[in-house]
Amino acid sequence: MVDTYDFIENNQTHHYLYSYNNIALHNDSALNKAALESESLDLIITSPPYNVGIEYNSNIDSDDYKEYLEFSRQWIENCYFWAKEGARFCLNIPLDKNKGGQQSVGADITTIAKKVGWNYHSTIIWNEGNISRRTAWGSWLSASAPYVIAPVELILVLYKGEWKKKYKGQSDISKEEFMNWTNGLWTFNGESKKRVGHPAPFPRELPKRCIKLFSYVDDMVCDPFCGSGTTMIESYLNKRQFIGIELDNKYCELAKNRFLEIIEKEKGLFDEQ
Repeated sequence: MVDTYDFIENNQTHHYLYSYNNIALHNDSALNKAALESESLDLIITSPPYNVGIEYNSNIDSDDYKEYLEFSRQWIENCYFWAKEGARFCLNIPLDKNKGGQQSVGADITTIAKKVGWNYHSTIIWNEGNISRRTAWGSWLSASAPYVIAPVELILVLYKGEWKKKYKGQSDISKEEFMNWTNGLWTFNGESKKRVGHPAPFPRELPKRCIKLFSYVDDMVCDPFCGSGTTMIESYLNKRQFIGIELDNKYCELAKNRFLEIIEKEKGLFDEQ
């Protein structure tokens, strides 16, 4: 690989494109079906807005729940359009939520994805271990109206067509990683918002595991809510191609800068192609 990159910005349309070897990032919307070509992706990994009032630069994260589910249907349908036959889709979402009313987010989005055409494979439970962050219990020490809050998130594992890949590629997962990660309870900490500079980052361990477990070397990985660029970073360091979509141009810049900083520090740990 050659250590060069191109940065292109069109001031008239505010369309931002960043590329580095086999890595590309577009300032676009996951609701734009024309953002990517059909049947071009091998693996999609993302964590969409949770509709819990997080303050993003370019998105109001507090829609009516029905509107949120329709938003989810639209972008999940686009992902299906962009995915190759045999593609996998790792979708990080809440189990449920109580802000703005109790809702079964995981179950509802799973149902939507299946209606769109995705096949269900399994659900990975991500244990963040953040029970200490709780600030509300409902009715304190009373059966009147207690809140039950599970300190976990879901990673839905979906696929298009058949689960078994029809082509043979290069796997780079170790025996220890395979044994540990095929256990559907993953325990690792979340990511610091302050350290990353984004209101809802996920830790690098999440896309790293999904990439190595569900894709081959050189496969095309996509994150349609690229945010701070975590999936982009792990795709590059694990020798996958990547294309990301991010609505906010400030987060595009954050993702680009974070990507360059981290690969400069860590690229010596990996063999260049």
